[in-house]
Order: sequence, then structure tokens, then C-alpha cells
Amino acid sequence: MLNTLLQNAQEGSEALSDESVEKSLSIIELISSGGLAGQVIIALLFLLLVTAIYIYFERIFAIKAASKVDSNFMNQIKDHVSNGKIDSAQLLCVQQNTPVSRLIGKGISRIGKPLADINTAIENAGRLEIYGLEKNVSILATISGAAPMIGFLGTVIGMILAIFELANAGGSIEMDVLAGGLYTAMTTTVAGLIVGIVAYMAYNHLVVRTDKVVYQMEANSLEFLDHLNEPT
Repeated sequence: MLNTLLQNAQEGSEALSDESVEKSLSIIELISSGGLAGQVIIALLFLLLVTAIYIYFERIFAIKAASKVDSNFMNQIKDHVSNGKIDSAQLLCVQQNTPVSRLIGKGISRIGKPLADINTAIENAGRLEIYGLEKNVSILATISGAAPMIGFLGTVIGMILAIFELANAGGSIEMDVLAGGLYTAMTTTVAGLIVGIVAYMAYNHLVVRTDKVVYQMEANSLEFLDHLNEPT
């Protein structure tokens, strides 16, 4: 009897193991089970994800390079301007080649004109620099909003397919009939949310990093204008 119980227990465990194996499903199988509509939407979301990742890393490296400013840069600029070495100051700005140095270079090129004109020139140059820093960042915001909606579109399509199959089942409800539509609905929803979350986090991180560079530009520009306004 003991041997019989052990044998039954072993067979039961093997059956459970086989059942668990059968129920396991890879990501590729899950996507392929969603039908053509689900595969098209997943492919579109994958392209959006690749685009978001590319824009994020391209911008993060550009912003990182733009934020590098020599700690002694402004001291050298003020020394050159105070000593009347305008050409040396402009050459230093060209060598630095950062948003801050380009703003200061624009201000140096206007030395001799009223301070208001110099300030306006720096502000106009600053707008162009900010536009360059924010290049393609708005696409991330678009992806973060569009990806979940595309995923929900797949959800609606999946539910329509499930209802259609159910209506044609002749009154017999089986999970195999509903599986294709449900796979489409669930996989596209999850994929859309994942892409949207990634794009949203990338967008906000880039906005924070850009704001730091903009603050750096404003601080150095103000320091330069204050130096020009100092009595000689």
C-alpha cells in the first residue's frame, strides 16, 4: 500500500510538472499568439521604444557636453575685458565652444553698445541655445502619451476579436476561442504602458538636465553683465 501511495504521489507530481510546463509561455509565443493585429501593434510600439531610447541617449550626451564649463572661464573673461583684450576674450569663447561661452561671446561682440542691447543679444542667443538643447525632446513627450493609447487600441481590437469569435462559436464558450483576442488585448496593453513609462521617465530626466544647463547659462550671463556694469 505504501508503494502504491508513493507511486500515485510521484505520478501526481509529474502531472503537475507537465501542467506547469504546458502553462509556461515565452514572450515571443505570447506575442505570436496575439494574431496579426497584435503583432502589428507590438512592432509599432517596439519602434517607438527604440526611438525613445535613441533620443534619450543622444540628448543626454549632448547635454552633458554642453554643461562642461571651465571653473576659471568667467575669471579669465573678466580679466581680458577689464584689460581691454576683447580679441583674447572672444578667442577664449571660441575655444570653449559651449552654450555658456557662445552666450558670453555674443555679449563680448556687442561691447561698446548700450547695456540693454548687449542683454538683448545674449537673450536672443540664449533662446537659440535652449532650442538646440531641447531638440527632439518633445518627441519623447509625444511617445509617452501615444504609446499607452496605441496599447489601448490593441486592447479594443483584441476584445472585438474575442467577441467576434464568441459570437461565431455557436453557443459553446471555450477559452481556446477567446484566447487570440485576449492575448492581443493584454500584450498590447502591457507593451504600450511599458513604452509610455520609459519615454515619460526619459523625458522628465532630460527636462531636469536641460534646466540645469539653462540655469548655468543665466548665471554666467548675469555675472558677465554685472561685470560690464561695474564702474571703472
